[in-house]
Amino acid sequence: MSLYQTAIKKIYGKSTVFVTAAAFAAIFSAHTVRENSNFSGDWTLNTTKSDLGEMAGRVPTKLKVTQAADAITSERTSSFNGEERKTTEKITLDGKESENTVFGNSKKKSTVMWGDNGQALNFTSMILFERDGQTLEIKGTENWKLSDAGKTLTIESTSVSTRGSFKAKAVYEKS
Repeated sequence: MSLYQTAIKKIYGKSTVFVTAAAFAAIFSAHTVRENSNFSGDWTLNTTKSDLGEMAGRVPTKLKVTQAADAITSERTSSFNGEERKTTEKITLDGKESENTVFGNSKKKSTVMWGDNGQALNFTSMILFERDGQTLEIKGTENWKLSDAGKTLTIESTSVSTRGSFKAKAVYEKS
């Protein structure tokens, strides 16, 4: 083999390895880098797909969610004693605590963290209710997940207080 042929073989051999390695790196990174889900939209509760248990009546029937890069805002519509009630909460997506006023003057402190490689949101919260001179502390969690190509939002929630522990699975469909 001539010196020229040896040099060509080495160059092509190295470039083939380089091109192959670059191709694998591009494919691998495309499959491992995911964008966070976007939960924005108008959502309506589907009671037949939900398992509300003892939380029935306390779960919002409608949600309006607006998600930005740094925060998520939810407007929750529910019915209480025949009256429609709306509460709005804005929570930062950086894991820091956010405070919102809910149910009159009660303060709700919440944090949210991304889960499932950006495909889920995991909320933790604490509300202090003042009523008739007594304080009731309620701790809660909500885990949000999208399915059906972003057309279905499932929220699994827990609520713990001196009145007991409650769980619910609310399934919402995009309006």
